[in-house]
Amino acid sequence: MSLSPAFLDELRARVPVSGVVGRRVKLIRAGREMKGCCPFHNEKSPSFYVNDDKGFYHCFGCGAHGDVIRFMTDNMGLPFMEAVKQLAAEAGLDVPAASPEARQRAEVADSLGELTARAATWFQAQLAGDGGAGARAYIERRGLRPETVKAFALGYSPDSRTALRGHLKDAATDKLLEAGLIGKTDDGDTYDRFRGRLMFPIRDRRGRVVGFGGRALGDVQPKYLNSADGPLFDKGRLLYNLDSAGPAARKSGRLIVVEGYMDVIGLAQAGIAEAVAPLGTAMTETQLQLAWRLVDEPVLCFDGDGAGQRAAVRAAMRALPLLKPGKSLRIATLPPGQDPDDICRQGGAGAFEAVLAGAVSLIDHVWATQTAGLETATPERRAHARAQLREAAAGIGDPDVRALYQAEFNQRFETAFMSRPQRAPWQPRKPGERWQPTVPGASAALKALAARTDNPMMTALIAGVLLRPALADGHGDALAALRPADAGSAAVLAGALAALAADPALESAALLAHLADIGLAAEAKRITSGTGLRFSFTRAHGDARVAEADFGAALAQATAREGMIAALAEATVRFQSSLDESDWEEQQRLRIEIEALDAAMMRLAESRRDG
Repeated sequence: MSLSPAFLDELRARVPVSGVVGRRVKLIRAGREMKGCCPFHNEKSPSFYVNDDKGFYHCFGCGAHGDVIRFMTDNMGLPFMEAVKQLAAEAGLDVPAASPEARQRAEVADSLGELTARAATWFQAQLAGDGGAGARAYIERRGLRPETVKAFALGYSPDSRTALRGHLKDAATDKLLEAGLIGKTDDGDTYDRFRGRLMFPIRDRRGRVVGFGGRALGDVQPKYLNSADGPLFDKGRLLYNLDSAGPAARKSGRLIVVEGYMDVIGLAQAGIAEAVAPLGTAMTETQLQLAWRLVDEPVLCFDGDGAGQRAAVRAAMRALPLLKPGKSLRIATLPPGQDPDDICRQGGAGAFEAVLAGAVSLIDHVWATQTAGLETATPERRAHARAQLREAAAGIGDPDVRALYQAEFNQRFETAFMSRPQRAPWQPRKPGERWQPTVPGASAALKALAARTDNPMMTALIAGVLLRPALADGHGDALAALRPADAGSAAVLAGALAALAADPALESAALLAHLADIGLAAEAKRITSGTGLRFSFTRAHGDARVAEADFGAALAQATAREGMIAALAEATVRFQSSLDESDWEEQQRLRIEIEALDAAMMRLAESRRDG
C-alpha cells in the first residue's frame, strides 16, 4: 500500500519528534534543540539531538538520523505501516483506506489476535492457581525469578481437553481453529491444543501475541509444541522475543540467535537482552532477513555436539545465497552438553560473553567445515575439494560478495594445499658492492611453529596473561583488540580480560580457577602447557621487568601483524581481480614485511630460550 507524500508530511507536522523520542530517551533542553544519550549506541555523554522545528533527530556519535517515522521503525522495530498507523492515531488522522482484500486480512488478524491475547492472560492465571504447582516447581528448578516469569508472561495450560475452550466459549469454533488454540479430530471433535504444558506466548514485532509454544511437563511427546500455522501464526516468519530484543540489539549493535525459549529467557535474566530464537526449526530466509534488519552480523549459537554442528552447517549454507555487502553472520560454538541457560546459571553473563568472543566469521566457518578432513594427497582429491568450495561460493546471489568469496577461497586453497617452497633467485652484486652475510633468522623448529595454524605467538601472549595477570594492566585495549583465530583461545582471552576488569588484583591461580569455573579449564591448560615458543613472560618466575618489556614488544608485533594480514588479504583480492602490476607489488611488499616481522618475533623467542 502506498501513501501520498502530502499525507506523510501532514503526519510529521502534527507529531513532534521529541514527543516520540522522549518516551525512550531522557531529553534535556539545549537552546532550540533537545539532547540526550543516543538510543542507537552506548554512550555516556549526550551526542543525540532532536530538532522539532526541522522535524528530525541526529546523533553526532554514530550518525543515526531520521524523522519521527524513521525513529519508530529503526528504534522500536515497527513495520513502516504500523508506525504510520500509530502516529496517525496519535495525530487524529485517518490513514487512507487500503484495498478490500487488505482490510479483510487485517480484520481477521485483529479478531484472532484478541483471542490469543485472552488465552495468554488465562494461561498466566492458571500458572498462579492451584493447578499450576507443577509448572511453578519446574520454573523454580530452572532458576527463573518471579520478575522474569512476569516479563515473559509465562503461563500454564491445564491437562484438560476442554478447559481453554470453555473459557473462550463465546468464540466461534472456526476462529479458535484459525488462532491455533484448539485442534480437530477426524471425527469432528475439538480439543484444546495445549494440555499440561508450560506456556510461552509468542509475539510479533509489534508485541501482539500471535501464538504459543508449550513445553510438556511430563513424559509426553513432542516435548515442545507450537501453535498451528494459520492466518495469524507462521513459525517460519517469526522469531521468539524479537519485539523486546529489537531495541536492545539496535543499541548494542549485536543480535544473538539461540536455540530455544529457555535460552532466550536465561540470557535475559543474566542481563543479555538482545537474544532471539527460531521456533523449533532451522533459521529460515525470512528469519534471517528479520535479523539483518536489526544488525549487520547476527551471532548464531550452536551446540558443540554433532547435531549442533550439522545445524550450524545448514544455517551457513542457507545464509550464503542471501549475503549482501555488509550483511553476514558469525557462528559461536557452545561447550558440548551445555546450552546458554546452563552457561549463564553456572558462570554468569561473563561466561557466555566468553563464548561469544570465540565466534568466527561466516567465511571462516564455511572454509573450516568444507575442508575439514579432506583428502588432498592427489590432484584428483584436491580438485574435488576445490569444486566443493566453488559450489559453496557460486550460490551467493550478490555478484560482488560472490566474487570476493571466490577469490578468498582460491587464496586459502592455494596457501593450504598448493603452495610449494621456492628458493630465492640469485642476484648478482652491483660493481663495488660489498658482500653482506645473510642475517640469521629463527631456528627451523621455531619457523615451523610460526607456520602452525593455531598461531603460537597469539597463544604465547594469552599464556603470559594467565601466568602473569599483572601484564594485562596497561595493555587492556591492545589485548581486547586481538582476534585469535582459534575459538578456544578467543574464549580464554575474553574470559580472562573480563575477570581482570572486575578484579585487577587477581593472581594467576585465582584467574585459572575462575576460567575453570566457567568451563574453560581444558583450554587454559592447553595454552599454559607450552606453545614451543618460550618467552620471559610465559614463565611464572623470572625478572618481572624483562617480562614486561618482552610482553609489550611481542604484543606490539602481534598487533602490527594482524593489520598486515588484513592488508595482505585486501591486496590479494585486488590483484586477483585486476592483475595489475602495482597491486602485485603491493602484495609482495606486504608478504616480505610479514615475513620480516615473523622473523623478529622468532628471534625474540630464540633469545629467551635459555633464560
